[in-house]
Amino acid sequence: MKSKLPVTVAASLGVAAGTLAVPLASAHHAFSAEYDLNKPLALKGVLTKIQWVNPHSWVYIDVKNSDGSVTNWAVEFGAVAALRRRGLQRSDLPIGLEVTVKGYQAKTGKAVVNAASVQLPDGRDLYAGDPNGPDAPPQ
Repeated sequence: MKSKLPVTVAASLGVAAGTLAVPLASAHHAFSAEYDLNKPLALKGVLTKIQWVNPHSWVYIDVKNSDGSVTNWAVEFGAVAALRRRGLQRSDLPIGLEVTVKGYQAKTGKAVVNAASVQLPDGRDLYAGDPNGPDAPPQ
């Protein structure tokens, strides 16, 4: 019975259930609501997944811990258009590439970071965050 409740509510509002869910799932958030400026990180790891999407892109990197175990970190980047303006293309980030990401850890303490920059093996160090982020270079 629980699974029918959202459909019933959406139908009574005259909105399709899928349409109702989209704004909630893609709601924009403030940096300070999710990330801690007092927890800067530098992570060196291998790219395992890329989601080149709006409103924020995500990359996932495997980082080797001091004990030899590996943690897969979710790294939030800025919007696709902002990344392109800074010179970063999806093709610059092939799976298996080793990168260094600097950013800020999630307040939850989980393996989630908001990127400030990403350094590629060719030496490029590009701003990867939101244009309004705490480390954003001038527009």
